[in-house]
Amino acid sequence: MDYFSKDRTYPLTTTEIMDKYKNKYRIPSARLQHWDYRWAWAYFITVCTKDRIHYFGEIENGKMILSNIGVIADVFWHEIKNHARNVELGEFVVMPNHIHGILILRGNDGNNNDNDNNNVVVEAGHASTFGQSIG
Repeated sequence: MDYFSKDRTYPLTTTEIMDKYKNKYRIPSARLQHWDYRWAWAYFITVCTKDRIHYFGEIENGKMILSNIGVIADVFWHEIKNHARNVELGEFVVMPNHIHGILILRGNDGNNNDNDNNNVVVEAGHASTFGQSIG
């Protein structure tokens, strides 16, 4: 369906915009359909907690105070380079209910020119809901 056709009546309803996944409405994927996310490139990543619960910590006096889970998120981010070849870590920040990071995938020769590379050892896919594994 073309949601942005000039022949459409606006505003759109929720059911016209959103698809169902596991019988729940969700936004359409923001992923580019023609892009292979294993390709060498720099990727901006955001991971949010379920229901935006502050699992990772709190901001107090303008400073982020990490919870135990926030410390684990920070440690796991920095461990990525020890578990995946051809990966460089860019900037990273832990917020109370989400994390942001830049993940740079490199080609086998250490540059970003290998977009036809099938040997980058990072899987592209959707993560499971973080809140499902928290008690």
